[in-house]
Amino acid sequence: METALGAFVLLLVVFGCSQFAMVLYFSRDASKRVGREPAGHSAHEPFTVYFLIACLDEAAVIAETVRSALSHPGATVVLVDDASEDNTAGIARQAGGRRVIVRCRHLPGARQGKGPALNDGFETLVAEVRRRELDPATVVVVVMDADGRLSEGAVDSVLERFLDPAVGGVQLPVRIRNRDRLLTRIQDFEFWGVSAMAQIARMRFDSVSLGGNGQFTRLSALLDLGRDPWSSSLTEDLDLAVTLLVDGWKLSSTPRAHVTQQGVEHFGKLLRQRTRWFQGHMMCSARIPELWRSNRLPGPAFAEVTAYLLSPLLLVLPWSLLFTWGLARTVQLVAGEPPFEPLGSALAGRGLWLVGWYLVSFAPMLVAAWAYRRQSRIGLLRSLGYAHIAVLAAFVTFVAAWRAVARILLGRDSWTKTARHSEEPREPVSLEAEVA
Repeated sequence: METALGAFVLLLVVFGCSQFAMVLYFSRDASKRVGREPAGHSAHEPFTVYFLIACLDEAAVIAETVRSALSHPGATVVLVDDASEDNTAGIARQAGGRRVIVRCRHLPGARQGKGPALNDGFETLVAEVRRRELDPATVVVVVMDADGRLSEGAVDSVLERFLDPAVGGVQLPVRIRNRDRLLTRIQDFEFWGVSAMAQIARMRFDSVSLGGNGQFTRLSALLDLGRDPWSSSLTEDLDLAVTLLVDGWKLSSTPRAHVTQQGVEHFGKLLRQRTRWFQGHMMCSARIPELWRSNRLPGPAFAEVTAYLLSPLLLVLPWSLLFTWGLARTVQLVAGEPPFEPLGSALAGRGLWLVGWYLVSFAPMLVAAWAYRRQSRIGLLRSLGYAHIAVLAAFVTFVAAWRAVARILLGRDSWTKTARHSEEPREPVSLEAEVA
């Protein structure tokens, strides 16, 4: 039994290391390719940018988000107030003035999820585009969370990608802004050291997954869907990515910009957030047959997207069992009799087992530590420390994945919004606002 498990673990580690090697190789290659704009063109001139922000009780953060969005010349914010009980809408109007269009939703139709709220705001956005007689192919819709902030020059970096008419969406890598405590720093390690590199690597296949923050989509691609772009699923962003891929659009990213957001500062809230993500991801895997039938994805891209959609079921859940078993078995063998005694030495046997278990469990995160150090410009020892903590923090991921399975089996799909906390504001802009 242990021999079979050991062989499976070894296979899993080889697969994981090969995936990280691919991430590092392709992300470096993508960094060289991105940003090669055709001579004589300016990235932002052909495009009109609309920010679409769905809000529910976001008074603590919305002002700075609106100001950040409107720092891009000519941009407009369409804000959907999903029946907030605070002054979210009023603060947004004060922060953005006439460049903010507020769409207010009311109960009982409101608070049905982020997807329906975005769709409601999308109707307002489309009406405004038609009033201005803009070409939908040159309009880019930017979905932001209420706490989202774009890095300097992010919009122009993304718009370069849309100079390719086949690109329907671009997703920015994510950083955690309040990474001043260990829990949020580990989230930043996951987003910036693992997920961001993986997203950049997926540029090779034009199959980057869309997220709920820093999500750029071409308006004509959304209109071509012939329905509301965002679903009512728990991961409406991933669902939209699959839909656009089925329709034959390319999805890309850029290594030269990012979006920041607040990290979750409590374990319970983090567990609930990750459970929702896993549940939505698992349910979205049921759409793999659509990708197959569409016949619009090249073989390598189809294989990559399929592997990504199945990763919670085929990688996270099995690894949660194997990692836990390996940890328990290591403690047992190190404290007791080793499984083998090279040169008649029990100490050598324990040492070899411990080294093997360490490499199996930590090798992928050690590669991520190198990437995080490169991305964050911090010391190597500090980055390695975060990598080791991230491996142990993976138990939160394991529990969330199994909770997601239980919720699917029980037919539960409700979710609780993660609350934000206040941040230091900048000086407000004194302008008038429009209300739709």
